[in-house]
Amino acid sequence: MTRVWLNGRIVPGEEAHIPVSDRGLLLGDGLFETMPVYNGRVFDLGAHLARLASGLAVLGFAEAVDAQKIRTAITQFAAEGSAAGAILRLTITRGAGPRGLSPPDAPCPTVLMTLAPMPPARAAPFSLRVAQSTRRNETSPLSRIKALPYLDNLLALREAKDHGADDALMLNTKGKLACASVANLFVIKGSYLLTPPVGDGALPGTMRALVLSLARAAGFEPAEASLEMKDLAAADGVFLTNCISRITEAKECDGTPLAQLPGAAFRLRSLIQSRFEAE
Repeated sequence: MTRVWLNGRIVPGEEAHIPVSDRGLLLGDGLFETMPVYNGRVFDLGAHLARLASGLAVLGFAEAVDAQKIRTAITQFAAEGSAAGAILRLTITRGAGPRGLSPPDAPCPTVLMTLAPMPPARAAPFSLRVAQSTRRNETSPLSRIKALPYLDNLLALREAKDHGADDALMLNTKGKLACASVANLFVIKGSYLLTPPVGDGALPGTMRALVLSLARAAGFEPAEASLEMKDLAAADGVFLTNCISRITEAKECDGTPLAQLPGAAFRLRSLIQSRFEAE
């Protein structure tokens, strides 16, 4: 039986009820964080909470959320996870409100957490497709937080799947590469490890930050740089990162083969694994 955390209580999933007036349901007025759990503990919890705090500030109801209570709740609920690994998703909405866009003066946020089994690690490289149906809006503050509305990403991924690809690459409004549907993009070019800047629409991913911090130990010079399609074709290696799959190499984009630098992903994976084991 699936158990969830809802507003301070762990209850069976079928007993978890959210009001039909909840603004997360009606307007997407909220945020989420997806976190890896090993041996009952969330990895890199501080980074996830920092991004959550940033998102709450952007949406304007940070003062209604007790950060210490959220940390304690995550720690307690994560302990229910399997020793083999789990995925904890935290969702916070502004809560119920009156009809219309205007938020309530004194919001009472809804806090929901779920646990799901950790999927097996993927060894095969990804095939990618550049999404044509939608673009990443780098001018929106929502591009820098994990806001509930994820429909642009959903449309991009569906387009990629419809064309036989594993994931989508998303361009921003200026035609620069921003990210994949649920992952950050990295390009190896000589001794450099490059990733699009947040200003180009890239989400500040927690695994993205960790990879940038470990790059020099893996023999690369890390840098944020605007990337175009020609940079993929000229790259010595391309891979995607997120906190669940960690690092996945890419083998092709729109049917064109991509270079794969032998040993690069392995070195980074080993450093990340050592960080997981240390924590």
